[in-house]
Amino acid sequence: MDQPVVAVGVDPPTDLIPGRVLVTGGAGFIGSHVVARLMLMGSQVRVLDNFSTGRIENLADAAYGGLTEADVVSGDIRTPEGVEVIHQWQPDVVVHLAAQPSVPAARRSPLYDADVNVFGTVNVLDACARGGVRLVINAASSAIFGSVPAHDLPVREDYPIAPVSPYGVSKAAGVHYLDWYGRQHGLPYTSMVFGNVYGPRQEGSDCGVVSLMADALLGGRQVVIYDDGTQTRDFIHVSDVAEAIAVACHHPGVGMVNISSGRQTSVNEVYDTVREASGVGNAARYEPLPWPGEVRNMALDTRKARELLGWYPKIGFTEGVRMTVRDARRRQAGSQILSPVRALERAVSG
Repeated sequence: MDQPVVAVGVDPPTDLIPGRVLVTGGAGFIGSHVVARLMLMGSQVRVLDNFSTGRIENLADAAYGGLTEADVVSGDIRTPEGVEVIHQWQPDVVVHLAAQPSVPAARRSPLYDADVNVFGTVNVLDACARGGVRLVINAASSAIFGSVPAHDLPVREDYPIAPVSPYGVSKAAGVHYLDWYGRQHGLPYTSMVFGNVYGPRQEGSDCGVVSLMADALLGGRQVVIYDDGTQTRDFIHVSDVAEAIAVACHHPGVGMVNISSGRQTSVNEVYDTVREASGVGNAARYEPLPWPGEVRNMALDTRKARELLGWYPKIGFTEGVRMTVRDARRRQAGSQILSPVRALERAVSG
């Protein structure tokens, strides 16, 4: 189950190596991994984040890799001032990860979700089109496809977009706006449709199921599983996502492309794996779904990513869960912030 599919590598064109990459939401869960990976590949990186959910300590790896105070911009993608860095710094590539990332939060406040994920995205895209950005890489979600019959799984990129949640609607709008800016303004883009991303640094009461389960078990709390736990999702480790984005920065825009494992994993299987990795044997509690219309099953077809980007997932689910549990254990132990991050804090507080 955990063996990666072997794919023939695709060498990136040498004339497309980006010198400057701006990562919106770069201090967040996915963004911080992307920033560190891009810097390792030799790109000059700047971070744009309003730090509503992003954390400066997430940039510790990037700080050790050379990220400085001047490379961190505190700003909101919904404001003209927030995206001014695109006009001033003139990045070659913009990786757009800043978002309202929570499906439950979108249900509670669809207005805020749309404000960030729709208006914020359009604001970024408009600045990119006017600022001469060579490539936009956007974070979409499997939620754009809504409820898909089992016989149509795994979903290909050309499957009809039919979201059933406010979060799915807002992410779908971003995909459509990308397509319009591409046609109207010649703005090349790669819109990555992620499965359920999990891994180190994923925190918060609305974060992914793997991290929620790990935090609960390590904290001595009972895990709650809604419905019967047989519903499935397609899980992908954040390191594989960061690699996919870094690779895409070195290629022309490929349009919409699925980035995930291509496999269905049930919530019950997730719980068993997290429980084994944590060494905690608590039984879960099952409760009815608190909301109607949940997507029952999901998996994404990733052949396009292999063919056009030479990318495929390398971290198996069991290994990825162990890495996530180790990070949760470290966080609960109260590990100290690494010293290079102290200087970056001034970029936010000042």
